[in-house]
Formats: sequence, structure tokens, C-alpha cells
Amino acid sequence: MSVGDELPPLDVPLTRTMIVATALASRDYQDVHHDPSLAVERGSKDVFMNILTTNGIVDRYVTAWAGPAAVVKAIRIRLGAPNYPGDTMRLTGTVTSLDGDDVEIAVKGVNGIGPHVTGTVVVRMRGNSE
Repeated sequence: MSVGDELPPLDVPLTRTMIVATALASRDYQDVHHDPSLAVERGSKDVFMNILTTNGIVDRYVTAWAGPAAVVKAIRIRLGAPNYPGDTMRLTGTVTSLDGDDVEIAVKGVNGIGPHVTGTVVVRMRGNSE
């Protein structure tokens, strides 16, 4: 593993069911995440994904690449364009730093509107042969 290595991209289909179910599963009952008419009333074009779901998807993306022995030490993300139903978010990542067993990955998730999430994830690669 080297600085500059790229993670394979991951396409995440953004279904209404996934957006609503993950908001409710994370106990985020804000109506903009599950009620289309109230989301529109509040200025959105539809329901949209909550940050807890985005955080979980970013975690899954990096740990699927890093392997089962990896431990997430930090996730620092910033949201941009909303994730709406019917779109797809493509996650990409690049290794930006190696410090002993710690690996920092810059991540980006882009949908049809633009960047939904940008940030970094630090994982400890204990027990991996890389």
C-alpha cells in the first residue's frame, strides 16, 4: 500500500426506501428524511439522506476495502449536495497518508447534483499483511 493508491469506486443506488429506512433506523425522525410533502414544504425537492446514513456508508466503503482486521479511528466528513431518491452516489477514495499501522483515506461521494460528501477516514490496519 502506498500514498496515492485508489480504492475501487462504489456506486450506491439511492432509493426512497433506503433513505427513509436508514433515517428511522438511526432514530432521526426529522420529517425531511421520510415525508415527501413536508420535505417539499420546507424547501427541498424531496426527502433526502441524513448525515448518520452518509457516515455509515462512508465507514462501510473504507472498511470493505481495508479488511476485517481494520479499526476505524476517525471519520471526518462534510456534506454538500443532498442525496435524493432515484439518484446514485459514487464513492471514491485515495490513500493520502501512512503512519505506522494508520492509513488516512480521502473520500468523496458524488451524485447527479455534485459532491454529497467529502472528508477523510483514518483506519488502523492491524493484522493485515499489507
